[in-house]
Amino acid sequence: MQAFVSVRRVTKRYDDHLAVDSVSLEVHAGESVVIVGPSGSGKTTLLRVIAGLESPDDGEVWLDGRHVSGSRRIVVAPHARHIGFVFQDLALWPHMTVRDHLEFVLKAARVSRQERMSRTSDLLTLVRIVDMADRYPHQLSGGEQQRVALARALVGRPRLLLLDEPLSSLDPELRTALRTELLRLKRAVDVTMIYVSHDREDATVLADCVIQMQAGRVVDNRGRA
Repeated sequence: MQAFVSVRRVTKRYDDHLAVDSVSLEVHAGESVVIVGPSGSGKTTLLRVIAGLESPDDGEVWLDGRHVSGSRRIVVAPHARHIGFVFQDLALWPHMTVRDHLEFVLKAARVSRQERMSRTSDLLTLVRIVDMADRYPHQLSGGEQQRVALARALVGRPRLLLLDEPLSSLDPELRTALRTELLRLKRAVDVTMIYVSHDREDATVLADCVIQMQAGRVVDNRGRA
């Protein structure tokens, strides 16, 4: 079976720091992969390379059979990779309502007005914040902001969802609840998912396959049937 995501001996340096050191991994379509490791192990850098937000210094990235990144070059731009990204700090826009966040993504994709209304309504219902559509980020709780970020990432109907420690700032009880919600959403939209975390409980709940990184390298890759 051809991998949906194929990372081939990717290396990324920042000055004298070797952030990712010749990493290779494969993710199959529909799979949920959790990358775990301590801070500074290269998890976020690897995710950004897969997204096309960084180019690798060496190696290649392939998505769904397409060569999207090579050594020191972006072959396919991030917006053309059909990816949804949830950043650790969520990166919500303070001047936009919840609805505006989703509309912005769909307008950029040149989706028709009628289709935008339909898809926005569907996603707000799916993540259970339809009654908050006209609120601004500062009017939302931390968990509600997480749901907005997920809805924004999913409204463009990505084939790959990348998440960079999206629950790290939440209290343990809310983290537990949102893990379950994320698993429900992942199954509902049938998306391939790569989730970065330092919390092994995230892996226990969400992962089909767990990849452990340390000092820029994959040191363990397990869990795939």
